Amino acid sequence: MSPTTTALGPRTIRADDLLLRPLAETDEPAVAEALQDPGILRWAAGRSVTEAPPRDRARAWLAPRLSCWDNGAAVFAVADPVRGTLLGSLSIREINRLPDQAVVTYWVTPAARGRGLAARALQTAARWAFTPVADGGLGLHRVTLDHAVPNVGSCRVATGAGFRLEGTMRDFYVDADGTRHDSHLHARLASDTGEEQPASAR
Repeated sequence: MSPTTTALGPRTIRADDLLLRPLAETDEPAVAEALQDPGILRWAAGRSVTEAPPRDRARAWLAPRLSCWDNGAAVFAVADPVRGTLLGSLSIREINRLPDQAVVTYWVTPAARGRGLAARALQTAARWAFTPVADGGLGLHRVTLDHAVPNVGSCRVATGAGFRLEGTMRDFYVDADGTRHDSHLHARLASDTGEEQPASAR
């Protein structure tokens, strides 16, 4: 198997007041509600979802992500630690497509915004990604993310989680109507983590 298709064991990560867990079939109603948000639909859903009939969008988004761990990507529900209800999603993909690197994407529901949840989830995922394989992590050195420049909320999340702005990729993001936007490239290195402790994963 190539590094990009090596299966991963599904993980649940607990950190402070949030839970990162694998997505489940039972998350479909919450995903359907989230996809009614114009921001999530525009910036985070993907063309295969936005072009699907509204009634089919949640299934189109969720179905490929239920098998992602077998395909070498880590896709988490960002969830309430007590009830386990879905508050967002965070994906670590393209793991080792470039040596010791990966790409992360994320979104949170409108109800979960305004309390730093997305940044904390991103920090937690990064700590796990940088944790050595022998200790249950991915053993990565560099994790990147990008967002369309007009998506200022995503920029705040990235910088709040310690992902430094490295530059601007011209005309990188294509909107659903074909409009192109410049995108910011952010990255965080294992050496940027300071004194942070590895997240607890099982």
